[in-house]
Amino acid sequence: MPDTLPALTVRKSLTVEASIAHSFHVFTTGFDSWWPRAHHIGKADLLAAVIEPKAGGPWYEKGVDGSECEWGKVLVYEPPSRVVLSWHLNGGWQYDPEPSRASEVDVRFIPDGPGRTKVEFEHRHIERAVGAEQLRAGVDSEGGWNGLLQMFAAKAKETAA
Repeated sequence: MPDTLPALTVRKSLTVEASIAHSFHVFTTGFDSWWPRAHHIGKADLLAAVIEPKAGGPWYEKGVDGSECEWGKVLVYEPPSRVVLSWHLNGGWQYDPEPSRASEVDVRFIPDGPGRTKVEFEHRHIERAVGAEQLRAGVDSEGGWNGLLQMFAAKAKETAA
């Protein structure tokens, strides 16, 4: 058996019925508007999901009890075309602060005609995480990025000018 797991990258592509600037805004600073309340790692119910709009900023959840649980960091913030986030959750959906075990979420926004944006999504380096195969199975499920990206696209379309 090999010493390392094969790459466990998850790739998605979708078209959003909104401009590139609006799509980027909804995904990043509007993150809380489409992120489901059931998707949290803290003990308290989710009050807000936050992506701080700058390289080096955290992305995290705020609990209704005032607690905060970090999910990772913003690695790249290039409005309106790209955001890259480190993902410090392992296969048990627990925060792992060790950077060498973090995966990455890379989201690219590409103009696709008037009022439309192609979104190229990649969750990569999953093999670094403890419980990598479980993590990949979760993020590649209907309850994972498949459904989450559809929620994002619906919110972007609903709020487009």
